[in-house]
Amino acid sequence: MKNSVADTGRLAWAALRMLLVLTVVTGIVYPLAVTGIAQGLFHDQANGSMVTVDGREAGSALIGQTWDLPKKNPDDANEAPRPDPRWFQPRPSHSGYDPLSTGSGQLGASDPTLTRLVDDTRKAVAAFNGVPESAVPKDAVTGSASAIDPHISPQYARIQAARVAEANGLPEQQVAKLVEDHTEGRTAGFLGQPHVNVLQLNLALRDVTAP
Repeated sequence: MKNSVADTGRLAWAALRMLLVLTVVTGIVYPLAVTGIAQGLFHDQANGSMVTVDGREAGSALIGQTWDLPKKNPDDANEAPRPDPRWFQPRPSHSGYDPLSTGSGQLGASDPTLTRLVDDTRKAVAAFNGVPESAVPKDAVTGSASAIDPHISPQYARIQAARVAEANGLPEQQVAKLVEDHTEGRTAGFLGQPHVNVLQLNLALRDVTAP
């Protein structure tokens, strides 16, 4: 009986020591090591890839954002957003680019609601940019899987160039050049598609329109 109690005590003490060791290793040492490596080697990415302009954060290069006109009635929660014609617009986001609410809208490709929404969005994008509906690319009317993609296709950026140029009083060629300069190729040369970061493009546009 005494041996049984002693064995149980030794096992309990061994388990307690293992718990303490694992708590220190996985709860303190590992998080500190990972944080140190991230801050040392990937400081920008680890802190959200924030873009700073004039000492103030303008947004994240990893998370999209809206570029809308101010509300006519700030107290009206039901007032529809109005895209600002002076800026390049991002792709749609059912969450309003909320990083705490990522994920798709859960509507299937054949869902009548999605079909109607895409058709309405295509007409609105075509009218807003003064182009035929056939010129509107897919990413202009559909959200990304994450709902916070900060990029648009070069095609979508190009159809916005004339509208942005006119709204800012700039030559269209100058704005088109900005689009080309901010078009990034496939990752590693073969992953994904060419894309344009809307925040970076609009900040470059701000630089040429600033007095």
